[in-house]
Amino acid sequence: MNNVEEKKFSIGKAGVYALLILASLFALFPFYWMFVMATRPSAAYNSIPPVLLPGDQLVENFQNVIDKIPFFQSMLNTLIVCLAATIVVLFISSLAGFAFSKFRFPGRNGFFIAILLTMVIPPQLGLIPQYFLIAEFGLLDTLFAAMILFFLNPLGIFLMRQYINQSVPDELIEAAKLDGCSNFKIYRSVVLPIILPAFATLGIIVFTMVWGEFLWQFTVLRSPNSYTIQVALASLNSTTNIDFGMVMSGVFWSTVPLIVVFLLFNRLFISSIAEGAVK
Repeated sequence: MNNVEEKKFSIGKAGVYALLILASLFALFPFYWMFVMATRPSAAYNSIPPVLLPGDQLVENFQNVIDKIPFFQSMLNTLIVCLAATIVVLFISSLAGFAFSKFRFPGRNGFFIAILLTMVIPPQLGLIPQYFLIAEFGLLDTLFAAMILFFLNPLGIFLMRQYINQSVPDELIEAAKLDGCSNFKIYRSVVLPIILPAFATLGIIVFTMVWGEFLWQFTVLRSPNSYTIQVALASLNSTTNIDFGMVMSGVFWSTVPLIVVFLLFNRLFISSIAEGAVK
């Protein structure tokens, strides 16, 4: 009987692994196809049957990208915007999450609900007034204008509040207060070390979100030297005769930093998800 149950379990486990492998292949195929197109001439984009093997024009297509747009300057601008926005969001969200989780003050729940309600408002509705505010302060065509809209992140505040509420015991906060710690010292010395996995999760979410942003950055950035990578890549499509190999090459190389960020922090990311699931 035990042998039969073990055999059924092993078959079921093998089926789960097979399903996961198949799902992974489906998820990775667009990235592989993007790489293939980045190594092929533009004509291969519409070929039938589709081209599935890499070609020999990776360097040539990337050289065309560099000739058309300030690729490396745009990548640097994007890294500055993403890193600055991520750091500010982590700081503000963790502080706000700490306050909403561990402090009792009038209107706490109302403020928290109001912050969450902003998540259902389409960002396009605020595009025009936000643009006029940025123009009024003379910040158009600056990297600060490209990042300032992301500083307050309702999702980050929600995630941090939930994580701190579950992971930081009230007794630990009270013990730190008895030792004479100020609220900020409790945040710095007690809360921060505990919520590092949540930092990794939120950091990856914010970094990828800002990296993929186009509409706002396209609205406030004017000169090619201030372009982020998404705005710079969009300028490759301004001609009637689009070189798809060149475009795919630019898109492929612009995704490399995202892959690097995930590989660097994936252990903390998975740790945070698993810990939240267990709790």
